[in-house]
Amino acid sequence: MVRRPADTRPGLDGDGLALDTSTFFLHLLIILLTARLFAELAVRLQAPAVIGELLAGVVLGPSLLGWLAPTDTIKLLAEIGILLLLFDVGLETDLKRLARTGVQSIVVASLGFIAPLGLGFLLAYGLFGLPLLVALFIGGTLTATSIGITVRVLADLRRQHSREGQVVLGAAVIDDILGVVLLALLYEFSLGGGISLANTSKVLAFIGAFFILAPLAAKLLAVIIKRFEAVSGIPGLIPTAIVSLVLFFAWLAHAVGAPEILGGFAAGLALSRRFFLPMGAAIHTDPDFAARIEDRMRPIIQLFTPIFFVFVGLSLNFRQVNWGSADFWLFSLALLVVAVLGKLLGALLIREPWSLRWIIGLAMTPRGEVGLIFAELGRLNGIFDNDTHAALILVIALTTLLPPFVMKAYYARRSEP
Repeated sequence: MVRRPADTRPGLDGDGLALDTSTFFLHLLIILLTARLFAELAVRLQAPAVIGELLAGVVLGPSLLGWLAPTDTIKLLAEIGILLLLFDVGLETDLKRLARTGVQSIVVASLGFIAPLGLGFLLAYGLFGLPLLVALFIGGTLTATSIGITVRVLADLRRQHSREGQVVLGAAVIDDILGVVLLALLYEFSLGGGISLANTSKVLAFIGAFFILAPLAAKLLAVIIKRFEAVSGIPGLIPTAIVSLVLFFAWLAHAVGAPEILGGFAAGLALSRRFFLPMGAAIHTDPDFAARIEDRMRPIIQLFTPIFFVFVGLSLNFRQVNWGSADFWLFSLALLVVAVLGKLLGALLIREPWSLRWIIGLAMTPRGEVGLIFAELGRLNGIFDNDTHAALILVIALTTLLPPFVMKAYYARRSEP
């Protein structure tokens, strides 16, 4: 059979072969529908939707059915999904929570960041003898906390305004900021092929300047968008402007030496309802305008972000994992213990009743999409081999899936007469 010339417009598949347009459309259709189906099933089973989307990629990819491969085109769409996802996280971030929860949020976030990083690094480097950069990436992946999943679980339980809810949400804000800084450093290390004091200082200086200047620029652009929206006679100005703004900050972040995904996070922070610049000057956003942004952007974010999680699942090949290897299971179990213990340590040291300390630590445990971003960055830059990446994905999935169930059981038991 003669194969017709391939249409290179959509992109390349995982083997470098051009995909024709109709095949690309079919692949995208399968990804979107399967991601939605698995997400719906996950939610009905009272699990986070991200677990279902990740499983959709595993089922469609080489691990099970082998229908799809992680093509370059899907990768590009996934990267847009990452940008919009972190924009959404930034948009939901409320830095005033830090003032309301004070020292306790700082303790929970700081120790919950340092402990998994240090323990994960020592485990990988000292016990399992992995290279320095690999061990740092493993520790960095274990520091993540998914503020999106944390907020969703607390809201479902109607505990977001409780004392423990305020501590958790304040700590999650700090954890996100520390995580983005660490992500930028690891990104630089992966590009440079190693660790250097000069590169570290450069990245920190760029990040500091970016977080100071980017919010100012975003606030100015927000005012312009708001005024143009009032006089525009064509619908859709807000989504067009906001997506353009996120992409601009992604380019700007890359231009000053930080990874593109940092731009999406900073743009979201800058457009949040109540945002304080690092220098302490408060910038207040019109709540009605911010609500309109969230309302108009939500469908776009919900369309693109599942592509990222499916792409991560497609990138896994569990058939290449040596499931019979005792070393793999020992490594995965050790990572899981460190992942849970590291987040509990910070919560156990604050002055609250023991029951609340445990629930705060559990609420900080889900890694979710933030952990997947770290793991995927390590895989794409050749830091993780297949077994290491698979072990991390397994740990991320378990730490994302189990804590919501435990929290729901805890509050259900507490409400019993």
